[in-house]
Amino acid sequence: MFSLILSLIALILGYMLYGKFVERVFGPDKSRTTPAIDKADGVDFVPLPTWKVFMIQFLNIAGTGPIFGAIMGAKFGPSAYLWIVLGCIFAGAVHDYLSGMLSVRHGGAGLPEIIGTYLGNGTKKVVLVFTVVMLTLVAAVFVYSPAIILGDIAGDGTAKAIMIWVGVIFIYYFIATMLPIDKVIGRFYPIFAFALIFMAVALLAGLLVKWPSIPELWDGLANRGPSVGVNGQPIFPCLFITIACGAISGFHATQSPLMARCLKNEKLGRPVFYGSMITEGLVALVWAAVSSYFFFDGGAAECGSDLTAAAPTVVTAVSKSWLGILGGILAILGVVAAPITSGDTALRSSRLIIADFIKLDQKPIRNRLLISIPLFIATGILLWFNIADSNGFNTIWRYFGWSNQTLAVFTLWAITVYLLRDKKGMQYLISGIPAAFMTAVSITFILVDKVGFGVNAAIAPWIGLATFTIAGAILSGLKMHHDNQMKDN
Repeated sequence: MFSLILSLIALILGYMLYGKFVERVFGPDKSRTTPAIDKADGVDFVPLPTWKVFMIQFLNIAGTGPIFGAIMGAKFGPSAYLWIVLGCIFAGAVHDYLSGMLSVRHGGAGLPEIIGTYLGNGTKKVVLVFTVVMLTLVAAVFVYSPAIILGDIAGDGTAKAIMIWVGVIFIYYFIATMLPIDKVIGRFYPIFAFALIFMAVALLAGLLVKWPSIPELWDGLANRGPSVGVNGQPIFPCLFITIACGAISGFHATQSPLMARCLKNEKLGRPVFYGSMITEGLVALVWAAVSSYFFFDGGAAECGSDLTAAAPTVVTAVSKSWLGILGGILAILGVVAAPITSGDTALRSSRLIIADFIKLDQKPIRNRLLISIPLFIATGILLWFNIADSNGFNTIWRYFGWSNQTLAVFTLWAITVYLLRDKKGMQYLISGIPAAFMTAVSITFILVDKVGFGVNAAIAPWIGLATFTIAGAILSGLKMHHDNQMKDN
């Protein structure tokens, strides 16, 4: 428990100190007119109150990510705490803040447009396809998983009941994707975001009262997973893929432009973008500690569950056991409402990204339909694969996990080029070092995991070290190239 307390304090200090430093590096200007004002269209560019922008941003980037990821990541032991804290402060929050603020500076541009500006048009096209495919994966995954739960709660759990809920969620997705952002998302998402935060605070209070004997950082960082189902996966790179949303996630950079189009002042960027990532880290830390109690200190038996329980089962069992009826309601919001809200904003982001690329004004509803209908057809095809293949969900989720972190790699490199061009000294390292590290994580994972090339996992650290070294050399090369250009000019 002492490791949890120290980690919580570290995250808060990270926001106050390192967050302020990153903000100074970027240099927000409160006198600049933001896209929410300059391009207001009543659909996607809509000025919203700051508290509402924060809550929507938090829910958009969180969903069930910091919960499910932390539950699965807790099986790796106390190393999960370190990754959440260090990843969140020095990688994830930097990634989210700077990608969000670059969107603000570029008129609310989507991620492919930003990457194209700094990494070239060819990379932009690759990232465009990559991003839309990933967001479609998100939508498909986050239709099916809550439909199964709703089919059990409000049905007989049969395939027919599940398909009915799939249809209901699809209809909601369509409405939320098409309507102006303040009509559905702006009204209901802050409520769901509050529920996620309240659940984390309530569980933290429960932990403080129980004060369980869970593994501490000084007990060692060895993988504790084999006895509870991780099958001996190496901490590197698997931990860094398993816990994504609680530390760093490329998905966030696809969501930040939604709120970049609603932000009224650049100075609000740190609490909205950096702050929401830190908040997500706090939620992830609480769930990592709860899960350590569940798996390693008798929590499973106390909750009437077992060590083989999947993440949604852990959420439901712990919430009901610790928080009673309120916990059951919050659990439903956590494992049902949260993924649904991530799915619809994923499709909304896809619509806006494609619209930016083909230069199609999204104010007329006809133009929104032209893009949205093909997106929903593609999501339906992936969903069918999800249902038809008994292992479809797991396969899609693993590919999503890898593509999520790979997208973060593209984003971090684009931010690094921006810092090299526009800033002085060594400031580019605040994104350059995380870019090199996440490059090593992403490449190593796809080489050693069974969804990739299945290389012997024993050599994963050596692959990671070699990849990080090469990425570091590229970073140095970019710096030298920039310095030479400055001399020539």
